[in-house]
Amino acid sequence: MDDTQRKPTLDDVAQRAGVSSATVSRFLNNPDVVAKATAERIRATIHEIGYIPNMLAGGLASNRSRLVAVLIPHLSDSIFNDTIENMAEELAAAGTNVMLGLTGVSTERTAKLIMAALSRRVDAIISTGPMDAETEDLLRRSKVRFIQIWELPEDPIDLAIGFSHRAVGRDIARFLATRGYRHPHIITAEGKRAALRRDGFCEEWIAGGGATPTQDSVAIPSRFGQARRAFAEIRRLDPMPDVVVCGSDYLAQGIIVEAQFAGLKVPDDIAVIGFGNASLAGEMRPTITTVDIDGARIAREAIAAIGRERDGSDNRDNIVDVGFRLIARESA
Repeated sequence: MDDTQRKPTLDDVAQRAGVSSATVSRFLNNPDVVAKATAERIRATIHEIGYIPNMLAGGLASNRSRLVAVLIPHLSDSIFNDTIENMAEELAAAGTNVMLGLTGVSTERTAKLIMAALSRRVDAIISTGPMDAETEDLLRRSKVRFIQIWELPEDPIDLAIGFSHRAVGRDIARFLATRGYRHPHIITAEGKRAALRRDGFCEEWIAGGGATPTQDSVAIPSRFGQARRAFAEIRRLDPMPDVVVCGSDYLAQGIIVEAQFAGLKVPDDIAVIGFGNASLAGEMRPTITTVDIDGARIAREAIAAIGRERDGSDNRDNIVDVGFRLIARESA
């Protein structure tokens, strides 16, 4: 293997940064014990040459850890739960352990978790977390199997398995227009994917001759408890919306409860539509109209991709569109 193909080592970092290998090791274990200027030089060198620490004592002769890192923003009221549960069960059945990391909405936390996963020589990273350009660059150079799920970026780092959020928004707009709704109100979670659904909805709605929808936003994760404030804002609108498009089923559930408490009938006085097809969507009264994502298929596709990478047979496209399905129920 020539120098352009081999992975950078700790000694390479030390030589390039002009310090000893012991100093680099101390920095990796506890950056605060190294002088600030030295720490910055080492950090810049690590990024420049793409060095990834090996946190496995003695390394692995096979270079396979049988470990997969799964990174998601949150677990509470999460629309990812079904996908992650399916994935963890299938991976465990195949003899692979799962390292679960919660990124929140911080690119910095995502970067730390990705570095922790890479340093443990995981076989793959499956992620829905937000990333900055530096982390994306690191992943491209690492050559690890990196699978972005629940989205379809134009230029995936490695492999993307998901669906078009913009298309979801457009489909919801067409659905509501054909059923005679005229004054939609959109409640969007503060995230990139939710914004794509909102933009798709607005584009389609306005293109069909509708007025610009009224909008509101809530913090991530969107949840039942945010509905009280959101519904109070809805009551102040003139004209009153005839349908509320929610960023999750949990938020839709909250809006329905608040509407009923206010003496309104759903969907006669105000309709509600959710997203994610959580189990509660089919169990509520009224049942919630929502968008279903095949989380089990996302899990199967991700696991198959890891298997193809392991045996060197991965010659498929780097984008897998699993689509989505709008389920019309009682709430809209």
